[in-house]
Amino acid sequence: MFSPITKKRLQRFRRLRRAWWSFCLFVALYILTLGAELVCNSRPLAMRFAGRWYFPAFCFYPDDAFTGSGLQTRADYLSLERQGVLKDAWVLWAPVRGDPYRIASPDELSPYLRERIRLNLQPRVAGVTFAQDGTIQQATGFEILALESPENLEIPANLTDCWVLPEDFDAQLASRWKGEAAESLSIHLRPQPKSGWPAVELRFASASARFGGRKTLRARIFEEFSEQTHTGDLRWEFDRGAELPRRNVKAFQELSDDVRSKIASAREKVRRGEEFPVEEIPLGRRTYRLVAEMEAARFPFRPVQGHWLGIDDAGRDVFARIFYGLRIALNFGMILVICSLAGGTLAGMLQGYLGGWTDILGQRFIEIWSALPFLYVMILMGSIYGAGFLLLLVCYALFNWIGISYYMRAETLRLRNLPYVEAAKCLGLSGWRIALRHILPNALVPLITFFPFSLVGAIGSLAALDYLGFGLPAPTPSLGELLSQAQAQRWAWWLVLYPSIALFIVMLLGVFIGEGVRNSFDPRRQQRLQ
Repeated sequence: MFSPITKKRLQRFRRLRRAWWSFCLFVALYILTLGAELVCNSRPLAMRFAGRWYFPAFCFYPDDAFTGSGLQTRADYLSLERQGVLKDAWVLWAPVRGDPYRIASPDELSPYLRERIRLNLQPRVAGVTFAQDGTIQQATGFEILALESPENLEIPANLTDCWVLPEDFDAQLASRWKGEAAESLSIHLRPQPKSGWPAVELRFASASARFGGRKTLRARIFEEFSEQTHTGDLRWEFDRGAELPRRNVKAFQELSDDVRSKIASAREKVRRGEEFPVEEIPLGRRTYRLVAEMEAARFPFRPVQGHWLGIDDAGRDVFARIFYGLRIALNFGMILVICSLAGGTLAGMLQGYLGGWTDILGQRFIEIWSALPFLYVMILMGSIYGAGFLLLLVCYALFNWIGISYYMRAETLRLRNLPYVEAAKCLGLSGWRIALRHILPNALVPLITFFPFSLVGAIGSLAALDYLGFGLPAPTPSLGELLSQAQAQRWAWWLVLYPSIALFIVMLLGVFIGEGVRNSFDPRRQQRLQ
């Protein structure tokens, strides 16, 4: 079946262990994706229900056939199993219960929702009464404001002892004493260096008041929340039924038993869906506000049992979309590369074997054709005929053959002048027979070498077009579409991690295979630099 030279090349390829095992893994992955419905499916492969056999993975059965609801829509078999409708039925499921188009219901995620507890640091507030000369006449709560220990704390006689006042501060006080300013006023004050006081906001009321015929000027001092102050907020997330939080365990264990019991009570109430009143809890010299809430079941959702790689922003299983997306990408790459190699081989051999005006006109046509902007052509064709697998394949094939034609033209020009071709002409063989029986078999080495690399490039190109939004139409499973979701949902790490790993593995296997094929079919196995 194979010539001795070809057998020797295949044996040489098998001895390259990295290339050989990459080839085996790639073939196994491709075969698995071809039977994706048998490996990953949310519909049973076969089931016996109420004395009858059903094959939901291959046939359509309405919901009414199992529930008697009268609905003629497709049955959701995973929901039927959770509801107990299929408890007496014999069901054969696929190894992975997933579907690239099925949208998960919030009820599926309710057992995995986390309870969120926050202890929000409350600002410290003090009061101050000013005399007419701007000195502090009376102060309340200043010991609360102090960052350091309030022991032996002396009430300052003037605000300048604690904070840096703005230049127009005296003018603002004077206008309020005269009654010219009646609106509320807020002034931000920075602390004096090493004063032991925080940054504050000084707020005057909307009008001055009179007490016993004497006019006074009062204000309140609020501690300003800065980026450093907010680090005092305490946050925890609890899994359902867990006693300790997922992170910041040490800070939680340092809380008193009374505070932890209040947190446990708050978790129990939010778990039952009851309203939890906001409660203030003193911790040391600070006051915190206890806030409890249940995590919302929103999409995308992190990996959980039953959705091992997470859920995308439309509620669909990420593993199923990656698995089915790989099948589409591999089929697209295989068909595109075969079409491109066939077209490039035909064009290159015609130019190289016939030569003359055929070669010149062919080269000028290829130069003009390659100058056309592929992306613009793709957008134009998509707007006219609508995006689809066949349109992408045709548009790519129209441009992807050009590079192969250059190599085949050069190889044919080299081979047509060899002695065995001249001998075939002397024997009277026709031109097409010489080209197909003698030149083409000897020119296949570049084609075989380029095949894996062209396949990797086709898969990457499809993923890039899907990422840009010019690829396969929604809701077709695609690796590029998942990566596009990850750009909009940057906190959903699973949307960028798992599709990237899948794309990386497939392309890495293709590169290893191409490297092995090139080393096996290249007659110059060893090169020495002179």
